[in-house]
Amino acid sequence: GVVATTEILKTFYEPVDRFTKKDAPSHDTAAAAPSPSKRSSMKSKAPSILSADLRVVGSIVSDGEVQLDGTVEGDVRAGSLTIGEEATVKGEVVCETVIVRGRVEGSVRSRQVQLASTARVEGDVIHASLSIESGAYFDGHCKRSSDPMSESKPAAKAPAASDKSAPAASKSDAPAAARSEAPSAPPPAGSGGSSKPGASKDPLAAKSS
Repeated sequence: GVVATTEILKTFYEPVDRFTKKDAPSHDTAAAAPSPSKRSSMKSKAPSILSADLRVVGSIVSDGEVQLDGTVEGDVRAGSLTIGEEATVKGEVVCETVIVRGRVEGSVRSRQVQLASTARVEGDVIHASLSIESGAYFDGHCKRSSDPMSESKPAAKAPAASDKSAPAASKSDAPAAARSEAPSAPPPAGSGGSSKPGASKDPLAAKSS
């Protein structure tokens, strides 16, 4: 009786164990699933894309990668920047690496600068490494720097305003000085201090005297 009871229990529990083992996730599948932290890191590495129909008035600041295909009227700061063939930047570009295929109207400060054959840059380029493809248009000064990111903008020429104001003051003072230094007219010759025109007014008196 005892042996038969144990065999009946074994036959009852064996299908249950098989069912639970099939449903239980294996360690391999659990390890293969990415964790939420990895997903967030993958999303943060995705580049920021500004499409061709987008026009931005103002500055853009990003620590990651930026793909620019539209128009930006302002400064652009990014970790990595790619300016497309139809893109235009009217301002300063400051980033670690930049690839220019479009138009830039302003200075470029970057450690690594690459000007493609379709690039058009009108401004100064401060770089640590520079490569220019054949056909690229570059109008400006080129300066190599070990740390181009810390290079400041050139200061405005303040003495120009003072130089312009100096001639205006001298011109205003010139007539007054000329009037003060002008010699007074000498008195006309003649007795009693009378002028020649006054004597000629009475010719009869002159004849009688």
